[in-house]
Amino acid sequence: MDFSSSMAIKPSSSSCSSLFTISRTQNSSPKPLLFNFRGIPRNHQNSFFKSLKCIQSPPPGSLPSNPTSFSCSAVTLSPTQTSYLPPRKLSTLVAEFQSLLEPLDRVKRLLHYASLLPPLPASSRTDSNRVMGCTARVWLDAQMDSEGNIRFWADSDSEITKGFCACLVSVLDGAGPEEVLQLKTEDLAALNVGLPGGERSRVNTWHNVLISMQKRTRALVAQKERKTPFEPFPSLVITAEGIQPKGTYAEAQARYLSPDKLKVKELVHVLKEKQIGVVAHFYMDPEVQGILTAAQKEWPHIHISDSLVMADSAVKMVKSGCKFITVLGVDFMSENVRAILDQAGFGEVYFLSLLFILYGVSVPGLYSDIALMLLMDMFCLYKMELQVGVYRMSNERIGCSLADAAATPDYMNYLESASNSLPSLHVVYINTSLETKAYSHELVPTITCTSSNVVPTILQAFAQVPDLNIWYGPDSYMGANIKELFQQMTLMTDEEIAEIHPKHNRDSIKSLLPRLHYYENGTCIVHHLFGHEVVERINEMYCDAFLTAHFEVPGEMFSLAMEAKRRGMGVVGSTQNILDFIKQRVQEALDRNVDDHLQFVLGTESGMVTSIVAAVRSLLDSSNSTSSTKINVEIVFPVSSDSMTKTSTSASPVLKSVKAGDDVILPVVPGVASGEGCSIHGGCASCPYMKMNSLSSLLNVCHHLPDERNNLKAYETERFKSQTPQGKSIADVGCQPILHMRHFQAKKELSEELVYQVLGSHGNGK
Repeated sequence: MDFSSSMAIKPSSSSCSSLFTISRTQNSSPKPLLFNFRGIPRNHQNSFFKSLKCIQSPPPGSLPSNPTSFSCSAVTLSPTQTSYLPPRKLSTLVAEFQSLLEPLDRVKRLLHYASLLPPLPASSRTDSNRVMGCTARVWLDAQMDSEGNIRFWADSDSEITKGFCACLVSVLDGAGPEEVLQLKTEDLAALNVGLPGGERSRVNTWHNVLISMQKRTRALVAQKERKTPFEPFPSLVITAEGIQPKGTYAEAQARYLSPDKLKVKELVHVLKEKQIGVVAHFYMDPEVQGILTAAQKEWPHIHISDSLVMADSAVKMVKSGCKFITVLGVDFMSENVRAILDQAGFGEVYFLSLLFILYGVSVPGLYSDIALMLLMDMFCLYKMELQVGVYRMSNERIGCSLADAAATPDYMNYLESASNSLPSLHVVYINTSLETKAYSHELVPTITCTSSNVVPTILQAFAQVPDLNIWYGPDSYMGANIKELFQQMTLMTDEEIAEIHPKHNRDSIKSLLPRLHYYENGTCIVHHLFGHEVVERINEMYCDAFLTAHFEVPGEMFSLAMEAKRRGMGVVGSTQNILDFIKQRVQEALDRNVDDHLQFVLGTESGMVTSIVAAVRSLLDSSNSTSSTKINVEIVFPVSSDSMTKTSTSASPVLKSVKAGDDVILPVVPGVASGEGCSIHGGCASCPYMKMNSLSSLLNVCHHLPDERNNLKAYETERFKSQTPQGKSIADVGCQPILHMRHFQAKKELSEELVYQVLGSHGNGK
C-alpha cells in the first residue's frame, strides 16, 4: 500500500462549531442570504449600518470599477466592530446551503452567486494571482484599504468554482487581518454544497482559496508594518525549454547543467567492457547522478532509486550477465545488496548455469557421471572466485546517522525491554546495518520497513496478532509521526479508516496506540534540520504551494505537509512517493491543457532534484510535440541562506538553459560539495555521507576491475563471516527481517513463520 496515496483525512463538520452555530430551516427555496444582514444581532444593527461604507470604486489600475450589490456587501469597520462578522456571515451561509434539500437547488444558488461576482480585468488574471491546487483556473487579488481591512477580488474560468469564490469573498471581504487569519480550513467543512461527483476536489477548492487569501493577508500586513519580508527560498524552474535557477543556492545547484560528454563516454565504455552494473540512491552526488542518467541511454544496467529497490535491481543485473555491482550509497546499502545477492545464490548460480550447460550439451553420455563429479569438484574449488563482486565508492567508512543510532547499546537496551513484553514485534527501518538487523532479530522477532510501507506494515501486524506490542526504530521523527498519524485516524469515520486498512476501525486504532512504541534517540541529520524556522518560512511564503515531506522530517514539518495533503496539496512518504506525487500533479496540469505554474517545496534531501528534473522534463517534452500549453514547474529548496558555504573563490560559470531535443542529455543538478549546506538555521541541503560517492571514485573502481592485484580490497563489500551471539551467521540472520518484508509486500500479510516467532518462544532461536 502506498501510504501517500491511500491516506485521505476528511475534515469533520463538527469542527465548525468553534466559530459559529448552525441553524437549520426546512424551506426548500429560501431567498439568497449572501448579501443581507439579517443574521446581525439587533443590538448591533444601528452601529453596523452607521458604519457601513460601500466601496464604490477600487484602487485604480487593476480592480473592477463598476459598483455592484456584491462589492457593496463588503464593510469596513474597526476591529472591535467586526470581531463577530466573518463567523456570523459564515454561519448564515452554511445555514442557507443546508436549507436547500435538493442538489439542483444548491447548484442553482451557487451559480447565482457566481453571476454576482465581478469579473477580474486581464491585468489581474496573471500567473502570480493564480491559486494552486484547484482543478479549474482561479485568480485571487487582495489589497488593504485605508482603514486596514482586507479587500478581496476573485474569478475563475469555471462557473461552479466562481460560485465558491463568491461565497468566500462574501465572508472575508472587508474583514480585518486577524479575522481572515483566524478562519481555519476545518471551519469550512459544513460548506459542502453536496454537488454530485468530485466532492474531494470541491472541498480542496474551498481550502486552497482560503489558504491563498491568508497568504496575501500576511504579506499586506507585513508591508504595512514595514517588516523585512522573508527571503524566498532558492528554487529551480523547469520548463520545456530548460532550467532557470533562482537564488544563490539554486545557482550552486545548477552549476552542472549538462553532463560532461567525455566522462559519460568513458563511463559507458568501461561499464560495457567489464560488464559492471550500477545501483545508486536518489541522494548520492548529483554530478554522478547526472552522468548516470545520461549513460543509461547506452547501458541499461544502471538504476537510481530509493534503498529498497537497489538490491532487487542488482539481482536483475547479475541475472542479465553483470559480473560486478557498484553501489553508490552508504554502507548499509552495499551490505544489503551483498546479502540479497547471496540469498539469491550469486555468484554460485553463474557457475552452476555453466555447469549444467556443459553437462546437458557437451558431456558424452558414457562419461557423464564422471564428468559431473569432476565439474562439481571444480565448482567447490572455484565458486568463491566466481562470486559476483559488490563494491563501495570509498576506502573509508560511509556512515549514516540513523544506522549509527541503531548500533548503540542504548538501542539494544530498548529491544531488551521489548523482549520482556510479549507478544512483541520489532519494526526496523531498512536504513540500518545488517548487523543491527541480525542482533535485533535474535532479541525480538523483526521485520524491516520503508517509509512507504511502514504504516500498512504496522496496521497489518496489529490486525493479525492479537494484543501485539510493536517497537519501531530507530528514526524518532518517523516514530512520532506514525503515532501522530494514528491519533488523527481516531477522528476519522470507520469507512474512511477501512479505506486505509479494511480490518481496522476507530476502536481498533484507539486500542493499538498504547501498544505502539518508538525509539526516541535516532534522527537523520538531513531531515532533522527541517525544523521550526523552515516551517515558519514555509507557512509565511509557501502555504499555497504543493508541500512534499519525507516521513523522517520533524513533527512541525510533518503536520504542515499532512494539512496540505488533506486538501490535495501535499504528500508525506518515501522519496519514491514524493517523485510520483510531483509527476502526477504535472501530468494533471498537462491534461488540463492550460498554461500553469506549479510550485513544489522539496522536504527531503536536495540530491532528489536530479530525478525530479529528469521525470518532469520527460513529461514536458512528450507534451511539447502535441500541445502549445506552457507549464512551469518550480522546485523550492527549503534551506537557509546561512546554510551555504562557499568552497571556491572562482567565478560561477554562466548559466544557460538546456534546450530540449533528441541530441540533448537531460540536465544534472548538483548538491553542495562535501555535505555543506546543512545548518541549524534551516533545511539541510545534502547528506555529507552520500556525497562521499564521487564520480572519480566510481571511475577508479571500474577501471581496476577485475581486482587481480587486490587494489580494491578496502572498497569491496564482503559477505559477513562473523556470527551473532547465538552462533549464527550475521548474513543469514540479518537477511531474515528483509525477507519477512518481501513476503509482506507480496502477500499483504505477515508470514506464518514471523507470526510463529512472535507468538512462540522466540528467545531460544529460530
